[in-house]
Amino acid sequence: MKITICKSEHEFNVTAAWRIIAQMLEKPDAVIGLSTGQTTIDMHAIVSDIHRQYPFDVSRITLFNVDELTNLPREYAGSCYTMILNQIAGPLGIPEENFIMPPTLSDDFGREARLFEDRLAARGGADLQMLGLGMNGHIGINQPGTPFESETWVSPMDPDFEARVRRETQVPEGTILGGLTRGIRNIMHTRKLILIAKGTHKAEMVKKAIMGPVTTDIPASIVQMHPNCEILLDADAGALIADSAGLR
Repeated sequence: MKITICKSEHEFNVTAAWRIIAQMLEKPDAVIGLSTGQTTIDMHAIVSDIHRQYPFDVSRITLFNVDELTNLPREYAGSCYTMILNQIAGPLGIPEENFIMPPTLSDDFGREARLFEDRLAARGGADLQMLGLGMNGHIGINQPGTPFESETWVSPMDPDFEARVRRETQVPEGTILGGLTRGIRNIMHTRKLILIAKGTHKAEMVKKAIMGPVTTDIPASIVQMHPNCEILLDADAGALIADSAGLR
């Protein structure tokens, strides 16, 4: 497990962006998993800006997101499809057939989960997964307590996040919200993982996930067992592990 602690948030964003670009350049038909949220917006913008200034071939690159919200319109600004489309897939001109996402609405999400994995497997599986670290240690939408053997499924949302989504979307009270997420087993089968976090508010969870025991109480801790994993942090997120890791 490699640990990289950047000196600033900007350095973190640039470094993360170049990790994505490097995978695209190294393997022109790479299958790349992304994550959404405040951690990734700026890195996606940098990828798009570099590609605009110095175009390179992305016609055979496949993009997907590690998860997607369920029972909401795909047009919702907070859907993973819309965020990835607007932030990176659209600006890079990724062909529609190479942007693999499950639907947000379905009468059979179990079938959609299987189809999602089948489409990735047909392209040789995921080469790289940029993996955000949740405040409670979740990865994808695999909340604390999720078995490490879990395969792509529909998970409940974090209650605070669900409350925010309900406020923003005004969905009927009886609508069950969740997230179709790659399971922990599927994530661990990715050839390379990069666990990303920035900000002081993530520092304590970074320490628990990286320096603590491997436990389903902190799903992200499983990345300690991955044979090709980088932990990429800004200085604030890495503050509590810098001394222990010999990086300061």
